[in-house]
Amino acid sequence: MIIKVRVIPNSKRNEVVSRVGSILRVKITAPAIEGRANEELCDFLSDFFDVKRSMIFLRKGERGREKTIEVLGRLEEELNEVLDTIP
Repeated sequence: MIIKVRVIPNSKRNEVVSRVGSILRVKITAPAIEGRANEELCDFLSDFFDVKRSMIFLRKGERGREKTIEVLGRLEEELNEVLDTIP
């Protein structure tokens, strides 16, 4: 499943803030330096979607705040159920 993510780096904690349409807004504690925020985002999303870290791929947006993430390892219906829990 492909997910669009808007990252907010340098936050107090890692959390999914909201979902605006098809875009997730995610706060990450790591700074946007040398890919640290990207790594932490992928780690956080693997926990959030309950998949292995190796099943999360950053497909687009390595240097920007808007990212395209691919999540594998679970059925799309299961991932949609997780997404539906976001306010």
